[in-house]
Amino acid sequence: MRPNLYGLAIALGILAAVLYMSREARRMGLPPDLPLDFALWTVPLAVVFSRLYYVAFTWDRYRGDLMGVLRVWEGGLAIYGGVIGGALGAFLLSKRRRIPFPALADLVAPGLLLAQAIGRWGNFFNGEAYGNAVANPALQFFPVAVFADGRWHLATFFYESVWNLAGFFLLSRLAVRLRRKGSGFVFLWYLLWYGLGRVVVEGLRTDSLMWGALRVSQALSALLVLLAGAAMALRLGAAPRLLPLLLLSLLLVILGAAVSPWAYLAAWLAAAAFAALLLRAFLREDERGAEP
Repeated sequence: MRPNLYGLAIALGILAAVLYMSREARRMGLPPDLPLDFALWTVPLAVVFSRLYYVAFTWDRYRGDLMGVLRVWEGGLAIYGGVIGGALGAFLLSKRRRIPFPALADLVAPGLLLAQAIGRWGNFFNGEAYGNAVANPALQFFPVAVFADGRWHLATFFYESVWNLAGFFLLSRLAVRLRRKGSGFVFLWYLLWYGLGRVVVEGLRTDSLMWGALRVSQALSALLVLLAGAAMALRLGAAPRLLPLLLLSLLLVILGAAVSPWAYLAAWLAAAAFAALLLRAFLREDERGAEP
């Protein structure tokens, strides 16, 4: 039953994203068949790349069992690999349909968060993607913790699901206002929002993909937050007053990797403050542009 529920959660996430994109495509004046076309072009590549990404960082597990690479229903699909594969599919589709890639990325970004929020429940059914053990009996209940592998653990899959769902509602509500500032901003906000949440959640997990002593997804999340944040601050003309916070966050991330993991918390707070100020700048600019 587990393999079916794992696949079902992912399929429901994809379906929800396609339905959301169908509504947004009409609002953006894009072809009505684009969301289905998008799914056909991106989902296969997303699955393949998410699996390859996972296998690349857990090669010792599959070295003696190459057929195990194909057993995706047992778990082991890395979201960032899926994003890379999906982005490649979206780029190819944008060329074929002659639609600017940033506009296509803006269309899918909120739906992608919704798909990830739903798909994370596949980890629950497979008994994976949980966090450190919870020894305090007062905290041994869902949604704080989840019972897996004979013990109670932090329910990190649930934390990320809730964070992604909140990001979906935020981006879907602000998408029209963000697009008025130019193509690509909605997708950049996706990278910023998802990256902020993943930096924290990844630090709580016990099954992170590792590269030496480095948590791969945590490092990649921090990098995406920095790149997306810097790109938006520069395009918005808010770099002088906002980039120092982003640079402070980068410094703290480096300290976290080299000295103490506690520096990651300070890095996240600095990046979150940057994101809040950036959103405030967006909304202020939009209000000024709406004034007669």
